Amino acid sequence: MTLREAAPGVDLGLSVDPSPARLPQPTTVAGRYVTLVPLDPVAHAQPLYEKSHGPECESLWRYLFDGPYPDRSSFDARLAQMASARDPLFFSILDQATVPLGYASYMRIEPAHRCIEVGSILFTPELQRTPGATEAMYLMARHVFEDLGYRRYEWKCNALNQPSRRAALRLGFTFEGVFRQHMIIKGRNRDTAWYSMLDSEWPQRKANFERWLAPANFAGGGRQKKSLARMNGAAEP
Repeated sequence: MTLREAAPGVDLGLSVDPSPARLPQPTTVAGRYVTLVPLDPVAHAQPLYEKSHGPECESLWRYLFDGPYPDRSSFDARLAQMASARDPLFFSILDQATVPLGYASYMRIEPAHRCIEVGSILFTPELQRTPGATEAMYLMARHVFEDLGYRRYEWKCNALNQPSRRAALRLGFTFEGVFRQHMIIKGRNRDTAWYSMLDSEWPQRKANFERWLAPANFAGGGRQKKSLARMNGAAEP
């Protein structure tokens, strides 16, 4: 009996094409509201620092692995480190005026298993709760499934981070459970909530993203007409 054979009644799981996915590369991915570009520590540091630091921004860093930073030089050093890495691979999120309003990364990249995670997400107040914030996540998911060939897209967050957990469900990820005592972050325990989106689910998620992002879905003042959370069967955030 070979490794690929089993005794009668033994389930070895579905047969899967073992071809690896492609490694993500620094690239530009353009949308209607925002554009993803490789993180540039020289061009992007000043606006990102100014938009992510100050008394009103402390909550942005509450559940992240790093920050806030005591000064611009330490922030610049960290940004340079981030930009030089390939896992995680960071992208800046630019508005239509090419001003950086946040960043996000692909991380824990496993081409052999065609599994990849989106994480280390920083949305400044100007980006939060805007069509651009949602579009950034749509562009990253679309690139993963359609250009790079991944079969599993993950979202993980501190189990105490309720806004991130609501966002995952709103965006169409499925909750899979909590890994207890998974990490120690900034001297505190982190239980990690796990979410995923599969390639088989992507066509419907893509359709929902595009319906929500369409200009016709927004009334005066940018108010949405249809909720993405409801389209994806999630509770309202």
